[in-house]
Amino acid sequence: MPIRTYIGLGANLGDPRGTIQTALRELAATPDLTVEKVAPLYASAPIDSSGPNYINTVASLDTSLGPQELLAVLQKIELLHGRERPYRNAPRTLDLDLLLYGDIKLDSPTLIIPHPRMHQRAFVLKPLHDIAGDLQLAQGSIQTLLTQCKDQGLWPLS
Repeated sequence: MPIRTYIGLGANLGDPRGTIQTALRELAATPDLTVEKVAPLYASAPIDSSGPNYINTVASLDTSLGPQELLAVLQKIELLHGRERPYRNAPRTLDLDLLLYGDIKLDSPTLIIPHPRMHQRAFVLKPLHDIAGDLQLAQGSIQTLLTQCKDQGLWPLS
C-alpha cells in the first residue's frame, strides 16, 4: 500500500521555475513513486539566508519507497541540478525537502520527519494548504500556523 508523502520544492539560482518543473517530471518518472498533486508556485524572500527570491511549491506523492530511499531519490535529483551545500541555508539551484511521510515520525542523523521547521515557513504552509488544507500538523492546523507566519513575504506566481 503506497504511503502519502509531501515534498517541498524550492530554488533561487539559475532558472528556478524551469528547474522545479523538470524536478517534478523526474519525480514522476521515478519507479514506485506517483506525483498526485502539485500546488501553485510562490515567490518568497529568503529566510535566514541571502540571494534572490525563492520559487517554492509543495507536491503530494504516493510511494512504496521507504523514507531513506525517498530521501536518496530527492538528493540524487538535487545533485542532477547542481545542488551544492557550501554552508547552511546557502542559495540553491534546487532544494527538495521531505516534509511528511504518512504518519511516521523519524529522527535520524540524515533525516527528520516531519520536517522540523515546516510549521514556521509560509513558503511551505501556503502551498501545503493549497493541496491538503485539512492536514493537521503536530503544532496545529495549517491555517493557524499560516497566520503566525503572516509577516513572511510570499507572492503567488501566475
